[in-house]
Amino acid sequence: MSDLFSAICLIIAIIESMMGLLGNATILAVSSTSCIRSKISSSYDMIMIFLSLSRLFLQSWMMLDFFLSLFCEASYYEENLYVTFKTVFVFLNYSSLWFAAWLSVFYCIKVASFTQSFFIWLKQRFSSFMPWMLIISSLFSFVMSLPFSWDIYDVHNNLTTPLTMRNSSERRGTMKTSLLILILLCNAGIALPLIMFVVSSILLIKSLWRHTRQMQNNATGFRDPSQEAHIGAIKSVFSFLILYITNFIALVLILSDAFLPFSIGEAICIVVMAACPAGHSMVLIWSNPKFREMPARILQHINCHVRTRSM
Repeated sequence: MSDLFSAICLIIAIIESMMGLLGNATILAVSSTSCIRSKISSSYDMIMIFLSLSRLFLQSWMMLDFFLSLFCEASYYEENLYVTFKTVFVFLNYSSLWFAAWLSVFYCIKVASFTQSFFIWLKQRFSSFMPWMLIISSLFSFVMSLPFSWDIYDVHNNLTTPLTMRNSSERRGTMKTSLLILILLCNAGIALPLIMFVVSSILLIKSLWRHTRQMQNNATGFRDPSQEAHIGAIKSVFSFLILYITNFIALVLILSDAFLPFSIGEAICIVVMAACPAGHSMVLIWSNPKFREMPARILQHINCHVRTRSM
């Protein structure tokens, strides 16, 4: 029963990853086109390019991982292949979390209205050091993912190999030590972007809510488009926060090997980890008219082509 449930969850995760690929490809195409046309890379476009690229690679890698784990299980769990897949998976996840955190910081700095001197200084200089922060984040993700290549296969073996009476206590001690190391490495790699994302999102929601309340107090009784835009922005930021935290929890559980392979718990985590980046990309497209234009143009072109063929 659990094997069937896991297989269904993997199929769902593959579908979610395909949707995420389409969404991130749209974001990447629009952001890249904007950079080429303007000839000056804005901070927002750079963040979106890095974020969409990391998620394109992540979701493609996850789909390949799912196919191999389903149809080539014996080869998949060989040491070299398993370590390579999981280490690259960790690196791409860390990178995606970092870039999403910088996007949240960008929104906070550009939209939130705080009068503190540090905030004003940061707003003035954010564009200049943003490229370096993206590069440093990528390097940090790479460095923090390397230790997983040393321990993750041993942890997998400790969890999946049956225990004998003679070596059970020794194996349990080794397993606990390896799990503790992996959990510490995981927390060290993603704790900082998590803090950045949560703090910047809360500050942004606080600023938008305060501004919305001021507009409500000054309202004349008619529907104010600016007020509706602020409420929509609050909903978007809040959804980003929920998706980010949910993805964070699922990633920690997967990397710490909290569940056995093909167990129901692991299958649910995989579905969540495929759904959250895809959902975040869909919300980004929905909340930005620039990103919504490309799918609309593609659908319009397809409809025109179909009508021409039918005539």
